[in-house]
Amino acid sequence: MNRTAPIASPVVIVGGGIAGLSTAWYLQQRGVPYTLLEEAGRWGGHVLTETVETAVGRFIVEAGPDSFITQKPWGMQLARELGLADRLVGTNDRMRKVYVLSKGRPIPMPDGVLLIVPTRFMPFVLSPLISPLGKLRMGLDLIIPPRRDGADETLADFVRRRLGNEALDKIAEPLLSGIYNAEADRQSLLATFPRFRELELKYGSLTRGMLAARANGRGRRADGDGRQPLSAFMSLAGGTGELIEALVGRLTGDLRLNARVERLERSADGSYLVSTARGEPLHARAVVLAVPAFVAAGLLHRLAPEAAAVLAGIRYVSTGTISLAYRLDEIPRPLLGFGLVVPGSERRPINALTWSSLKFAGRAPEGYALFRVFFGGSRSPRSMELDDAALLATVREELRGLMGIAAPPFFHRIYRWHRANPQYDVGHNDRIAWLEHMLPAGLYLAGSPYRGVGLPDCIRQGQETATRIAAGLTAVFPVAGVQRAS
Repeated sequence: MNRTAPIASPVVIVGGGIAGLSTAWYLQQRGVPYTLLEEAGRWGGHVLTETVETAVGRFIVEAGPDSFITQKPWGMQLARELGLADRLVGTNDRMRKVYVLSKGRPIPMPDGVLLIVPTRFMPFVLSPLISPLGKLRMGLDLIIPPRRDGADETLADFVRRRLGNEALDKIAEPLLSGIYNAEADRQSLLATFPRFRELELKYGSLTRGMLAARANGRGRRADGDGRQPLSAFMSLAGGTGELIEALVGRLTGDLRLNARVERLERSADGSYLVSTARGEPLHARAVVLAVPAFVAAGLLHRLAPEAAAVLAGIRYVSTGTISLAYRLDEIPRPLLGFGLVVPGSERRPINALTWSSLKFAGRAPEGYALFRVFFGGSRSPRSMELDDAALLATVREELRGLMGIAAPPFFHRIYRWHRANPQYDVGHNDRIAWLEHMLPAGLYLAGSPYRGVGLPDCIRQGQETATRIAAGLTAVFPVAGVQRAS
């Protein structure tokens, strides 16, 4: 064992993705010193934006998340705290149309569908997306009694129960499971879309609940003046990577890249010894594991074996994206909207398509389009196994059939995220609550495997973790300079 004297740091954060960075930021706001360790050679985890400079202009290519939902305020709050308010950009809502692939044909989602529920009668009735019998079955939602036992269920079971199989296949599975890269037949309703259960209980049906939400104006947050509505999704002019750059630029703690943690031990006084691959031990009063669940399991298998077993049981899937640029005059059959979702029943090698340069302004130069195609996960796992050349050929064939694009792309970028998407299986919330209860004092978990996968969810977890740590340190281990959390 390395006998070098440990370096004291009140808090060690393991993992430099958005959850770890947010934890550091909110600890810093409370005056708590910290050390942030990241195994990779860059910050941000799955948040990665590439700026591609070409002879015709600049393209903004997202490798990971391209935006954050404004209904959850923590992403907007952090951006404003970092001085990025004037860099925020909303979606091009004039083009806010989504297509669904149905029997090989792109069909527009009917106007007025909120998540999975139609809130406008005529567009839904006239749409060919759902059969007449399927529409009648969805209408039964108005009379089916709500489930009141409080138990979790799969998203698929919930949608089948309230709206029927067609609604699951054509709307819920590609749209809602697509957000989580999950299998609807295993996906926890209460961990991913608890609002559906809340609406069911409060209004007796999803349809009545969504109509009430629409009438009350819920789902769209006001801007800083409280009057101007925001887009449902926001990004930054330079892509989501701009949030990471600003965050890292404002952090003043001990930040270390290429710092893989190999061992985590607990001392007799309740503090922790964190050892890195470089052999430099760190002595901490609190440790935050903002890493994939399977990485956390490896670090805890001796310290907390029962918690490690639960962490190891959280499933992951691998996903990827390929971004392609084209001249607009090379697109004979444009799908003028945000994109296309592909139900699993279509058995295609791709899961979805986003027209990035229509969704957000400034993603491509004038006269050019930028697309992002999604693959992998539970719906097209074999696409992850293709080499880059085969994947490009496969995606080009899909674009030829969907939009008539025969030209080679102006450029393309492929990103693969192996074991990157945690799966919130039924019972997820109970497992995480038990896990947090079983952790030794001073040890915390944060990030996408636990209480939300989106940017705002991970930022919120960082904020809440920092608050708990600051309160614990001032109460149990007084540290000079630490401000007591309010």
